Amino acid sequence: MRLRDVGEREAIAVILKRLEAMPNMPIPFGDDVSAYSLNNDLFVLKTDMLVGLTDIPKGMSLWHAARKAVVMNVSDFAAKGVRPYAALVSLGLPGETTLNEVEEIAEGLNAGVREYGVYILGGDTNEASDLVISVSMFGTAEKGSVMLRSGAKLGDIVAVTGFFGRTSAGLKILLEGCKATEDIRDALLGAVLMPKARLDEGLALKASGAVTASIDSSDGLAWSLHEISKASGVGFILDNVPVAEDVVKFAELNELDPVELALYGGEEYELVLTINPKLWDRAKETVERVGGALIKIGRTVAERGVFLEFNGRKRVVKPKGWEHFRRH
Repeated sequence: MRLRDVGEREAIAVILKRLEAMPNMPIPFGDDVSAYSLNNDLFVLKTDMLVGLTDIPKGMSLWHAARKAVVMNVSDFAAKGVRPYAALVSLGLPGETTLNEVEEIAEGLNAGVREYGVYILGGDTNEASDLVISVSMFGTAEKGSVMLRSGAKLGDIVAVTGFFGRTSAGLKILLEGCKATEDIRDALLGAVLMPKARLDEGLALKASGAVTASIDSSDGLAWSLHEISKASGVGFILDNVPVAEDVVKFAELNELDPVELALYGGEEYELVLTINPKLWDRAKETVERVGGALIKIGRTVAERGVFLEFNGRKRVVKPKGWEHFRRH
């Protein structure tokens, strides 16, 4: 079977079966970051790769692409409530790349890391058939303090740090020529070109002690919820899909379903969380103090899976989202 038939996640499963797991791994395979124990602390690691063919849509500059490669990594640290400090960057560059383009990539990388208080310490360059920007990021955390995917409990509140669907809509404008009115076009394209990592919100939420499970939503809201469901052994009922208002307008103009855009998009670097209901007010106030928002979208239940509740009826939310080698 080829990867285009099975997808990225099956490839990862094949690899993990052939790796010897380190004893007493502080963060298991499959979470947003990895970690290594250092006395009473954890050395937290993350690497993520951006490739020209699959990750740079038409209309995205090299500066935006390089900055995005940084944001991808920072978002995973945000989901764990860990501050990143330093990064290494490996670049695969086609031989026809100009020095001006290399300069643009470097400036985008520096803009991204400094936006989140990180420094690039070094890296590697090599010749490649396509542009590759691979960022590895590092930070530290106290043992037992990292917000994992596996802690959700029955009765927890499900919440997110922002509205969804803008990236899906923006990509449809760039790739499919979908229509957008002038008043919403910039916001939709901005979601694609200038994504934001919710680092301040993630750090604040960890400090609140209210979060039971957390994940970065870069693979889409639906897929992220299914990942927490699988890791925590609970299900979710959603009664408030967090669709951005401009996405509703875009969907009406192009005869699309705004809920589908919100659930099954990707590369929206919001946090998807479960919150102890007794500590909801504390969590919400903590996030608002750093300029963010916390939106209640549902609750955890015993029945495995993810369901959308509307007018007393339940609809199954499928485990779909962005996956390399496949096209959705």
